[in-house]
Amino acid sequence: MNNFRETANFIWSVADLLRGDYKQAEYGKVILPLTVLRRLDCVLEPKKEKVLKKLKSLGKQKEEILDRILNREAGYNFHNHSLYNFSKLVDDPNHIAANLRNFINGFSKSARDIIKYFKFEDQIKKLDEANLLYKVIKKFQEINLHPDIISNLTMGYIFEELIRKFAELSNETAGEHFTPREVIRLMVDVLFVEDSDVLTKPGIVKTIYDPACGTGGMLSIAEEYIKELNPKAHMELFGQELNDESFAICKSDILIKGQNADNIKYGNSFTKDGLPTEKFDYMLSNPPYGVEWKKVADEIKAEHEDKGFGGRFGAGLPRINDGSLLFLLHMVSKMKPSNGGTRMGIVFNGSPLFTGSAGSGESDIRKWVIENDMLETIIALPDQLFYNTGISTYIWIVTNRKTKKRKGKVQLINAVSFFKKMTRSLGNKRNEISNEHISEIVNLYTDFEEAEYCKIFDNTDFGYHRITVERPLRLNFQTTQERIDKLWMQTAFDHLKLGFKGKKFEIKVTEEGKKLQYDIIKAIKLIPEDKLFKNREKFVKTLNEVFEQANIKLTGQVIKAILNALSEKDETADICTDKDGNPEPDPDLRDYENIPLKDNIQRYFEAEVLPHVPDAWIDHTKTKIGYEINFTRYFYKYQPLRSLVEIRADIIKLENETEGMIKEIID
Repeated sequence: MNNFRETANFIWSVADLLRGDYKQAEYGKVILPLTVLRRLDCVLEPKKEKVLKKLKSLGKQKEEILDRILNREAGYNFHNHSLYNFSKLVDDPNHIAANLRNFINGFSKSARDIIKYFKFEDQIKKLDEANLLYKVIKKFQEINLHPDIISNLTMGYIFEELIRKFAELSNETAGEHFTPREVIRLMVDVLFVEDSDVLTKPGIVKTIYDPACGTGGMLSIAEEYIKELNPKAHMELFGQELNDESFAICKSDILIKGQNADNIKYGNSFTKDGLPTEKFDYMLSNPPYGVEWKKVADEIKAEHEDKGFGGRFGAGLPRINDGSLLFLLHMVSKMKPSNGGTRMGIVFNGSPLFTGSAGSGESDIRKWVIENDMLETIIALPDQLFYNTGISTYIWIVTNRKTKKRKGKVQLINAVSFFKKMTRSLGNKRNEISNEHISEIVNLYTDFEEAEYCKIFDNTDFGYHRITVERPLRLNFQTTQERIDKLWMQTAFDHLKLGFKGKKFEIKVTEEGKKLQYDIIKAIKLIPEDKLFKNREKFVKTLNEVFEQANIKLTGQVIKAILNALSEKDETADICTDKDGNPEPDPDLRDYENIPLKDNIQRYFEAEVLPHVPDAWIDHTKTKIGYEINFTRYFYKYQPLRSLVEIRADIIKLENETEGMIKEIID
């Protein structure tokens, strides 16, 4: 079974046995843990007898000592000292449940800790009661998953295919658990290509981390790349994963490879960072897109407010409904400040490129990353690459050790057309990137030259000043009945009907309050209804005179309520001014302009704004700096419209074809 899909389909055929006793969405609860158990069993099979023989000679020992000795005999960082394996389990159908439990308990602690995340004990009981356990174990015993038959790389594909099937049936998001391998290979190639001199040194040791590692695909391919480049190099793998099954699969894979399985942590990277003090040489991740972080908001906001840049989220917080950029900040916090620094690649959808205006969390994060010269390259990928979504995605390369030619620059690579159609779709995945496409993209990256698919910008090209353009408030005032009626809808005026108790209103209407309201209206009506005031100061003066005449004293809030009710916008009226004689802005006429950082604000304002609205001014106290990356605009190509002659010819051609088809039907 060289084709991983054939192997995955054979394993998934166990579902035929489960049908009826299990819902479709529950198949994975049986298939995934048994696949891991069978893989571990096949790995240990060649030296199983040697381990059992050593066990007999040891006598009673502490578990940690026993594990250390038997692991050495097994040749891995784990072993199984049960008398059973899958072959012996099927020899005794009458005691299958007890023997399977004995087999699982025979694993060393490191392996048992992995298996517990599958919560498989519940399934053993359920399968045994349904008389299915033996049949299922027999089915798995028929397939050989030893690394000599199924490589670690292929096994990764098999697990991903199984999870994809499980996710489809469960209506879950398969893409949250893994990334297509060709996308990872592209990321790894770009990440490592300029470090080939360092990575080929004998005995080199490097670390790589994925804070949302899923089944470990990114870590595996990174290690594979290094081994191809330098068989004597060692890549230490680190990761963290929130999903139980994905975590268990990843950790078992790490265990089989001889890596330190304790480097893979379980839990939420934001609220329970399993590697809080570690810094890494490289980082890779494909965090979930558009997932809200409401559940962990309290912890994240507390760290942002209490620690600032002393924590991970000092640069800002994105909108609550998309936590993608939180992963970026988390990863940046794990960059090595020295010793060669860090390079990292992260996959995003389009939202982190431009969502959020100046002053928003997203914009502030982009601003911080770009102004600190950490954004090196963004690669636009083809759509329909991922199993769970057809949307466009982008690889961000972020580093604190840019080469000299890249300092102060950001490279954009438009690789949306670099793909081939798949012969068979997998979920939403209809396209794939070939090895030739990967080479082309990597060459564009290393060449670092302006071309059809590559643009190079200064960091400041993505920044802009967001200015607030104000226009003056112009109001007229009149005491018509229609405007007076609006006074009752003003909160401050309406509250006058409530009596006072000390400095607070009572919660009941008083005659005294109602009388004051009618006295105010009576005084207002002393101003002729047909008199239109186009100057607020003159109207206020007249208003004060009638109130003084009526012996009415009012607070500023009530006066403001009266002015609101009796006014209307009027472009021909005088400008309303504050106590210092400065024009008051009209909120309804307020506008905003984004001015590139490289442009002069005053020049832009005089050339682009004043010719259209001569009375406008800039409120400089509200000016903010924002950053966005409008990828599509930079690579936009104008497509001229078709001529009317061409369109008419096509219409006539279609009409003729239609008439011919109708004639055939009639005849």
